Amino acid sequence: MKVLTRLDISDILHGCAVLGTGGGGELSEGFGYIEAAFAEGKTFTMVDLNEVPAGEKLCTPYMLGALTPISSEEEREYAQLPRVNTIPMLVAYERLKALTEDDYYGTICCELGGSNTAISFYLAAMTDGYIIDADPAGRAVPEITHSTYYFNGLPAAPIVTANEFGECFICENVADDQRAERVVRALAMVSRNDIAAIDHALPVERLRGAVIPGTISKALTIGQTMRRAAKTQDDIANAIAECASGFVAFRGNVKKFHFETKDGFTLGVIHIQGQGEYKGTIYSIEVKNENMVARLNGVVDVTIPDLICILDLDKNIPVTNPHHRVGANVAVVILPAPKEFTTEKGLAAFGPAYAGIEQAYECAVTKQFAKRKSA
Repeated sequence: MKVLTRLDISDILHGCAVLGTGGGGELSEGFGYIEAAFAEGKTFTMVDLNEVPAGEKLCTPYMLGALTPISSEEEREYAQLPRVNTIPMLVAYERLKALTEDDYYGTICCELGGSNTAISFYLAAMTDGYIIDADPAGRAVPEITHSTYYFNGLPAAPIVTANEFGECFICENVADDQRAERVVRALAMVSRNDIAAIDHALPVERLRGAVIPGTISKALTIGQTMRRAAKTQDDIANAIAECASGFVAFRGNVKKFHFETKDGFTLGVIHIQGQGEYKGTIYSIEVKNENMVARLNGVVDVTIPDLICILDLDKNIPVTNPHHRVGANVAVVILPAPKEFTTEKGLAAFGPAYAGIEQAYECAVTKQFAKRKSA
């Protein structure tokens, strides 16, 4: 059991933003949740999944939607709706408790990211619960089905959602996580592309072995590594790659980028002009909320489920979509996918085919290390 300090949480959220591969929400939003809980005198306490007492129930809170702004026409439409002063996630939680007639020992993050990890921390703190050192993705992912919950056949329903307009939706008898993704995504799209949701409210016995343990601690280590490297003016890309068993795939300046919102997702592409040893080449990264595919001079170089992480070397921070800057000095670090995502089920749900790539998955880290060894 560990009581997290502000510095711990800052390191965790920065580490989560690296592991979020461009998605997982904004750090600024995440820190807003953390400070709101601290202002209420709350404590953030993290425990190992194996320390949770038998019979206790856990739940998974998250925010779902696109990362890019909605159109001005949509903003005018939403301006006609009343706003409420309540926090949607707290509304969803109270409704979940009333629906299930259960208390919850703590929360498991749905994914790793600057905001979605923080909202799970926030709910645990505000309800005097515990943060579980685990999650079902080990990174950020676009859809509910991209999780070890789905791989292990755990039911998402009942799913309780709430939005900024005071509307609360309860989804019961949902066939499976594929259907859950479509239903909750649709609710997000009519909620200004941002909805609070809680699902997988289950006893700890069903969750053990169905999530990836130690992922919050991993994010903490990455965040500490990045902070210390920046303080000593060392290269954060090399530091993170070494810390997390990855490699630096590319360095250069952002040449151009484009993002759009489609079907409740942020789609886009980022083009990076190589510098130094990469001069004369272009690295292009395709996005669906998260960084999905990297191409070197148009040829596929890395695909999901490997982590394609972009770091701003001028600001020493991870870059989240769609917040890129033309001319920014960046590095692309590739980290290995969680082993759960390299299984047959994992690749069927979140492998190259999901990103529209018609080739078999090949671990980029293994390939790179083999290349270095042969050289």
